[in-house]
Formats: sequence, structure tokens, C-alpha cells
Amino acid sequence: MTKNLSPKDIIALGFMTFALFVGAGNIIFPPLVGLQSGEHLWPAALGFMVTAVALPVIAVIALARVGGSINLLTGPIGRTAGLLLATVCYLALGPLFATPRTANVSFALGIAPFTGDGALPQFIYSLLFFTLAMIVSLYPGRLLDNVGHILAPLKILALAALGIAALVWPAGEPVSAVGSYQAAAFSTGFVQGYQTMDTLSALMFGSIIVTAARSRGVSDSGLLLRYTLWASLIAGVGLTLVYICMFKLGAGSGSLVESGAQDGAAILHAYVQHTFGDLGSVFMAVLMFIACLVTAVGMTCACADFFSRYLPLSYRTLVVILALFAMLVSNMGLANLIRVSLPVLTAIYPPCIALVLLSFSQNRWRSAKRVFAPVIATSLVFGLADGLKASSFSGLLPTWFDKLPLAEQGLVWLQPTLLVLLLAAAYDRLRSAESANATS
Repeated sequence: MTKNLSPKDIIALGFMTFALFVGAGNIIFPPLVGLQSGEHLWPAALGFMVTAVALPVIAVIALARVGGSINLLTGPIGRTAGLLLATVCYLALGPLFATPRTANVSFALGIAPFTGDGALPQFIYSLLFFTLAMIVSLYPGRLLDNVGHILAPLKILALAALGIAALVWPAGEPVSAVGSYQAAAFSTGFVQGYQTMDTLSALMFGSIIVTAARSRGVSDSGLLLRYTLWASLIAGVGLTLVYICMFKLGAGSGSLVESGAQDGAAILHAYVQHTFGDLGSVFMAVLMFIACLVTAVGMTCACADFFSRYLPLSYRTLVVILALFAMLVSNMGLANLIRVSLPVLTAIYPPCIALVLLSFSQNRWRSAKRVFAPVIATSLVFGLADGLKASSFSGLLPTWFDKLPLAEQGLVWLQPTLLVLLLAAAYDRLRSAESANATS
């Protein structure tokens, strides 16, 4: 017999969803956008929040509509292609980029100011950090209690304190926009939102949210969708508030760091040190530890659950393996991780965006695969080209690539994908009409 969640549990589910999303990237990249976009702050912020708020919320809802399984979401593109896309997303969000980054950022902002950023302190910290993340991840059925009722409220309070400080005590006036923000603030912010990995995270966390609701006895699909919708909306509002505060923090930090700075962690540290002094460093250490630990737990749980379905290893064994691997990767350092992850994210984000948006139209086509497959393939091909352009191998691209529409903004994939969607939709309608005539 299905149960209804109490208002308290719905709020806890929303807090847990918010806490899972808000990790390292959500805290270090918005200040960088705020600093570099200058007088074009709000167009850049709007573009950023499309990929870092709107699309993640839509992705969670899309996943809940199919029961929380990414396999069902990718069904229209075929089992092999869907599994490959899901595997790439899980690896990027798990042990390769996002999970190691949680330890990097929390160390850089919370511990390095006291110990220095040497290899030994970072290794010791990463070992302790991922040991704790592993222990919590071993008990996924208790996530709503451990995260939704305990860690998430602490995380929200800490973020609220930092956000209020950024609004009330700005460090200075905004500086002039730099780089591509001068001519294309919205699209630059849109691509920068990839760095949060929130849309990809939604494809992972959707199953965790559904599992958390089911652990409370909710089995009805309609109720699961409703509760997931509420949870994602709560998380979306929370993310929006956090980003607005972080944008303002960065915009007012021009006198503390150079406008060409490439590290949002440095902006945060400079602001906290300027506003709160040494006490602020302690506060930052607590904030970043809680924020990043919750995200690391969510990613580890999701990855272990996914790969346990396809590998001859148990969930618990995979939790240990993933935590150990992420710990080793984290010792590469934050700068190296960001440099390597940007081209990969630029490549894989377009097909994921296309998949999520198309999923809401699945029942409109006579053959969903006939539409999904070419559209997602097109977004992937041009996304790979955008990713190559963002890497150190950009010289391999032909010179005419830079002349394509939106090439400078890293959005070459957008127009070809829309064109193929129109052609595929027309072809599907044509085949549908032919079939109707044949049967009449």
C-alpha cells in the first residue's frame, strides 16, 4: 500500500535534492561569471542559470516521468547508444571529474589557507574526505535521514550566511567585462553553466530522489512524479538564490582579484578574507566541507548503483572502488581537473540537453527513434567539434569551422541540431501519413 509523504518529508526531499546539486562547481563558477561579465552581469547570469538551474530541474522531472531510470530515458536512441551515453555521463560526474573536484575545492578553500597547498596535506585531506563519503554512501536507504534532515539544513544555513554577506557587504564596484562577455554575455554564461555539471547530475540524482521517496513507502507513479516535481522546484529556487548571491559576490570583488582571474575559488577566498578576516577562513572551511561532502556522497551512490547493474560487482564494492579512484584523481589538483573537464563537458552536454528536451515529446512521434537518433547524433558530432575547439587540440579543426554560426560562443551544435529536428519531424509525419493512407 502506497503512502503519502508528510509536508516535513517533502521539504526534506527538496532540501536533499538541493544539497545534492550544490557542490564545488556551483560555488566557484558563479563568482567567476560575476567578476568577468562586468556591466553585462545579468545577461550572463541568465544564460548561466538556463544550463545550471532550468535544465537540471527539467531533467529531474523527465527522469521521474519514466520511473527514475536513465535507461528508459535513453530508450528511443537504442540500448547500446543509450548505455554508452549514460556511462560517459556517470564517469564524468563520478570518479573522473565532478567527484574528485569536491575534494579539490573544499581543500583549496577550507584547508589550504591553514596548511598550505602542498601534496601531502592534500593527500591526507582527500583520504579523510573520501573515507567519510564512502561510509555515508554505503547506506543509500538512509540518505533522506542523513542528508535531507541533517546535512542539507546545515549546508543551506552556511550558504545563506555567505549569500547574505555578499549582498549586504560587497567588496567593491564591478569591473569592465572581459573576453567573450563583451559581445556575447548570454551565450558565454550559457556555456559556463556546463561547468556546474548540474544537467548531467540531474540524470544521476533523479534515481536517488525517486529511491528516497520509495524508501518512505511511496510506490504510486503519480505520487512519485508529484513529489519529485516539488523536490526539484525547491532545489531550483535554492539554486537560483545561491547563484544570484554568488554572482553579486564576484561582481563586487574586482578590487580584490584581477578581472582575468580563472579560478573562482581564489575569488571566494579573497572575498571571505577581506570581509571576515581569519574567522572567515574557518567559516569557509566548514561551508565547503559540508557542501562538497554531500555532493560527493550523492555522486558516489548514483555511480555505484548504475555500474552495479552492468558489472559483476556489488554496490558496496563499487562504492569503495569509486571513492578510492576519486581520491587518487583529486590529487591531480583543481586547475588540472578544470582544464581537462571543460572540453569533455562541452562535447557531452549538447546530446544530453537534446535528450532531456526531446523526452517530453516522445509520445508525439510515430517512431521516437526516427526523431531522437538523428537529432542526438547531430548534437554529439557538433558538440565534439565544440569540445575540440575548447581543448589544446583546437588547431586540428579546419579554419572554416570558426566561421560557422555561434562558433565563437561554443554553440556550433545548436543550429544544426534544430535543423535536423525539423527535418526528422517532417519525415516522421510524412511516414505517418503514408502509413495511414496504406491502411485506409
